[in-house]
Amino acid sequence: MEGDRDRGLLYDSDPPSPPLSPPPPLSLTFFDRERHVTFLEMMYHMLPYHYQSQEINHLTLAYFVISGLDILDALDRVHKDAVVDWVLSFQTHPRSKADLDNGQFYGFHGSRSSQFPSKDNAISIQNGSHLASTYCALAILKIVGYNLSNMDSESILTSMRSLQQPDGSFMPIHIGAERDLRFLYCAAAICFMLNNWNGMDREKAKEYILNCQSYDGGFGLTPGSESHGGATYCAIASLRLMGFIGDDCLSNASAPSSKANIQSLLDWSLQRQVADGGIQGRPNKPSDTCYAFWIGATMGTLGANKFIDEKALRSFLLTCQSECGGFGKFPQELPDLYHSYYGLAAFSILGEAGLKPLCLELGVTEAAATGL
Repeated sequence: MEGDRDRGLLYDSDPPSPPLSPPPPLSLTFFDRERHVTFLEMMYHMLPYHYQSQEINHLTLAYFVISGLDILDALDRVHKDAVVDWVLSFQTHPRSKADLDNGQFYGFHGSRSSQFPSKDNAISIQNGSHLASTYCALAILKIVGYNLSNMDSESILTSMRSLQQPDGSFMPIHIGAERDLRFLYCAAAICFMLNNWNGMDREKAKEYILNCQSYDGGFGLTPGSESHGGATYCAIASLRLMGFIGDDCLSNASAPSSKANIQSLLDWSLQRQVADGGIQGRPNKPSDTCYAFWIGATMGTLGANKFIDEKALRSFLLTCQSECGGFGKFPQELPDLYHSYYGLAAFSILGEAGLKPLCLELGVTEAAATGL
């Protein structure tokens, strides 16, 4: 990194404590691009101390910041070479090709602390590579223009196969964890970005996804679980990335390559927009900024965005926009990185002037996805 500006890449800080019970931020009546650029640029240089507990997810936080700046067409605010060096420093490499068969995953760690050896039942764990961190790492690298063919993709893909389970699901780390659609999506996105599907069995993955569709049309994280906006996005985006659904999904809903019940999925998704114009993730839940992306991107992938009341959704999102820049989870709440990113992504889907269009299924801008 060169100088204080470049050394600020998402390092945690320890500033003085803010005053107790700060007043809620005021919402703005228009989309204020410059405030959002300033907010994310500030986060790029120095994360507030509130994020210290999220250190394990440092790469994910970086993805929100850098992809958000890309949506805002403000990547000139980051030092791209410094970003590349920083991200690549989290990759785990096998000592030899023989290690690729030892059951470990050789992807990316999520943070500096996760690179430290740890112990699980007195067994030393040297490798904490994680599927979600690997997805975020590759997405960031694509955003800043790094050529992924220059990296050791064989180690990632070969070792990733050991994470796929007999039912087609993926666990995120070789020592075991939850197995659900989130990590199947990460695996599909990793293969797509590396342009190599040797890292997974797509047919098994498709069957797992289809088993997650619920009676009401939405998708749960696991078979038999409650339909959820985030899980539904992971299901549909994965099917799209793997080539099982195409552009004209609605008119080809009965095609044998899909087998998902698209009509009931559309019905379930449309019911998620509620009276205040916002979108909920599940029935009987309040509207939440992030679901404007999860459901909006799902509808967009299905070619059904025309059925969303875009004016009402935009009005709701503006009530969640902070005068400090960024977005809160609910109206009048303080902004956070997660909801700020998905608020910006939602405005991109709505066609806000000055924002780059998204590759909905990959979660980055079209320019980043295509390398243009």
